[in-house]
Amino acid sequence: MNRATFDLYRESGINEKLIQLSVLTEERIKSRFDEIDEIAEYNQLKVLKAFRKNRISESHLGTSTGYGYNDFGRDGLEAVYADVFHTESALVRSQITCGTHALTIALAGNLRPGDELFSPVGLPYDTLQGIIGIREERGSLAEYGITYAQADLKENGDFDYDAIRAGINEKTRLVTIQRSKGYATRPTLSVERIGELIKFVKSIKPDVICMVDNCYGEFIEKTEPSDVGADLIVGSLIKNPGGGLAPSGGYICGKTEYVENAAFRLTAPGLGSEVGASLGVNSSFYQGLFMAPVIAASALKAAIFAANLYESQGFKVVPDSVEKRYDIIQAVTLEKPEYLIAFCKGIQNASPIDSFATPEPWDMPGYDSKVIMAAGTFVSGASIELSADGPLKEPYNVYFQGGLTYQSAKFGIVNSLNELCKAGFVLK
Repeated sequence: MNRATFDLYRESGINEKLIQLSVLTEERIKSRFDEIDEIAEYNQLKVLKAFRKNRISESHLGTSTGYGYNDFGRDGLEAVYADVFHTESALVRSQITCGTHALTIALAGNLRPGDELFSPVGLPYDTLQGIIGIREERGSLAEYGITYAQADLKENGDFDYDAIRAGINEKTRLVTIQRSKGYATRPTLSVERIGELIKFVKSIKPDVICMVDNCYGEFIEKTEPSDVGADLIVGSLIKNPGGGLAPSGGYICGKTEYVENAAFRLTAPGLGSEVGASLGVNSSFYQGLFMAPVIAASALKAAIFAANLYESQGFKVVPDSVEKRYDIIQAVTLEKPEYLIAFCKGIQNASPIDSFATPEPWDMPGYDSKVIMAAGTFVSGASIELSADGPLKEPYNVYFQGGLTYQSAKFGIVNSLNELCKAGFVLK
């Protein structure tokens, strides 16, 4: 770090000892960035290939209103997504409000009363629990006579194949696999492990639908779950594939039958994917997808930096400082509520938008405890941008993700530890 940059950190209120610590941390990890850049280049060319194959032109960037019939740009975008993820079909819409919504319509579109949903990787993410009916919510799948079962992961994070075999039965219609960790500290699943799991599930029941919640994992590896047997992959456009430019939206990619079933749930029976105006977002969706491999790489570098910096100070981090990465999320166990609040304060203060705001824990819909969130983002709540959140309960884990540029995310991480120092933490 040159003197001018050092002075900017210091003028921003960062402890000098912490600045020096950040320099040493970055020197230790720079060799890992080469592999990330190589993967980003591969994925960038994969995305570009899909754009060129589908002859995307300026006319695709236009918009539609009303019913959205024959939206040329929307249809072209979905063809690009299908090619990028190597699937038969894709549904990519601004009308999908979030990742949870995308998962909901994929489930509701493909499950019927009497069917059973099965998770072979333990309890799903908090918001999905209400959708399923594990936690009582109005309109859940349980209210429509859809049952749920699960097999927990073993203590070491391995799949419990015996429990999975025992859990899949004649009622099992759809198996849901959550790639990322959610508010847990289990390992994120690699595409290779997901493929092994799908192969095992299909050996028990070949006609079962295997759906992967792909949130936070897109473009982190050269392959996606759809390359290893997933019938559906689902995600949010304000995470990795939106590249920080998509203002909203979600995607569902997979076999045509299952994607269209989801489309009938998103709109209406008989209408499906034929309706849904793009309302001016086509350009942002296209450009966001084009930028996504490089943006995801920046976020991944930031997560590795965070793991190394916090681990050097004695904090438990998942993944740890040397583990291979399969998503952009970094969990840090802070052990004290004041440290969790300070961490989020540091991230918010380092953000380009609302840096002056102070995040506070609140009763966020879909969660069973107060949650604190920091996200000074251009797109509200976009977690491909610099953001952090966590439930205000023991062991006070914070989940950090995002960063449109590695440099800005790095400053946010340093600032988060700087706030912990203000809250009483002493640097080693």
